[in-house]
Amino acid sequence: MINKICIIGVGLIGGSFAAGLKKSGQVKSVVGFGRNEQNLARAKELFIIDEYYLDIAQAMQDADLILIATPVNSFEAVLEMIKPHVTEQMMISDVGSTKGSVIKIAKQVFGHMPENFIPAHPIAGKEQSGVEVSDANLFQNKRVIITPTENANTQAVVSISDLWESVGAKVEIMDEEKHDDLLAMTSHLPHMLAFSLMDYLIASNPKACNYAAGGFKDFSRIASSDAVMWRDICINNPEQIVKHIEGYQQSLDNIANLIKNNQPEALEKLFTNAKSARESWLKD
Repeated sequence: MINKICIIGVGLIGGSFAAGLKKSGQVKSVVGFGRNEQNLARAKELFIIDEYYLDIAQAMQDADLILIATPVNSFEAVLEMIKPHVTEQMMISDVGSTKGSVIKIAKQVFGHMPENFIPAHPIAGKEQSGVEVSDANLFQNKRVIITPTENANTQAVVSISDLWESVGAKVEIMDEEKHDDLLAMTSHLPHMLAFSLMDYLIASNPKACNYAAGGFKDFSRIASSDAVMWRDICINNPEQIVKHIEGYQQSLDNIANLIKNNQPEALEKLFTNAKSARESWLKD
């Protein structure tokens, strides 16, 4: 059990992590820190955190774990802010969707990668954001990828893994480059497609959405995701995201050519293979 966790940025992910730990009885005290006192007060009303502070020194005092759950572009400022108050006993972790940039920023701020800084990324979420939609069960049977650097403290890695497993997550360890490439394909690219689809419809015919059915609603759902968070993800994982956008464009070009050249058999084979692959994935 952890005595005290300080969560910087009590929104959907940070709030759900706190709620899950409370439900599993793995933490005695959860403290929130942020700039928006109204949001922190609401988190306390919802019993997601036990206390909150607007002063980082007070929030971090005697904390066993500092969890950074703010947009990735804020990480440099956040790490600069906590740096004077970090002790050798404190673990630091995060929930950012990009890991290479997080590690790079940490090395810049601290001059090295602190051995107790264990980057992590829970592959879970909702299209809604904010502490109001926090869910203690959000991470049940969801993957959490941990990307410790070579100098990482082994016990800190074990402790962070145990905390995520206690809220129902399936923990996997990999290097940050593999993580950023995989997530660019499976998470970042689909969001770019959803955002671009909505942009295309707005530009082409703003009233087109009035004639959309369930398939369009399902496909475009993630375009309701937090714009600031996804802006930051793009800025912090540009090479991988652009690589997979360009790769996907080739796939679209292939379908367009099959349609242009009236090749129904090839189209059916492509669609059947895609259908089979998705159904196989759903069974896993």
